[in-house]
Amino acid sequence: MDEKRDTVSHHTEMREHKKSANQKHRHRGKSSERYLNKDIILKELNIRSGQTILDAGCGNGYMSKEFSKLLNNTGKVYALDPDKAALEILKQETKGTNIETIEGNITKRTQIKGASVDLIYLSTVFHGFSEGEIHGFQKEVKRLLKPNAVLSIVEIKKEKTPFGPPLHVRFSPDELKETIPLIPKSLMDVGKYFYMQTFVMGLGSNLDR
Repeated sequence: MDEKRDTVSHHTEMREHKKSANQKHRHRGKSSERYLNKDIILKELNIRSGQTILDAGCGNGYMSKEFSKLLNNTGKVYALDPDKAALEILKQETKGTNIETIEGNITKRTQIKGASVDLIYLSTVFHGFSEGEIHGFQKEVKRLLKPNAVLSIVEIKKEKTPFGPPLHVRFSPDELKETIPLIPKSLMDVGKYFYMQTFVMGLGSNLDR
């Protein structure tokens, strides 16, 4: 009985430790920009005219701008971030384009219409989510994505790197696949320290698990 109680206590302690760590390693802008290979990312995402794209946790909006260029001012790019100041700068920089800035968080319900998004893109954001936020993220992704739409997550590799959060709060590709109950599509390196895992919103996807 004592052994079972100790085991439960250990798991609870680990969850709380990871939650605490996550709270200290929130996404802050796009400091990883210079380390990412944008060409590989954009080629894999295969952006097409008329699409609706959500750049969740967009920071300074450097990828939102890339998406907008590839859409050739068709469709829509939602630049979502909780940083009001960064969004205001981005809004001024992108006047007259198809980029719409939204102050908010992908772990909560946004103002974006349901089943309207072709691609949700997150870069070095997911590892900062707590367990509760992951659940909120799953619900909002399910609400926003069209059938057969794509979720793309860029994360720092779960190995020793010269920067980044502690290893215990990072996700390996396999751990990410276990956490995101969509259909895995592709996995690739997108820089020396980063990988990108994409998923498809198939008819059998179950984000409520």
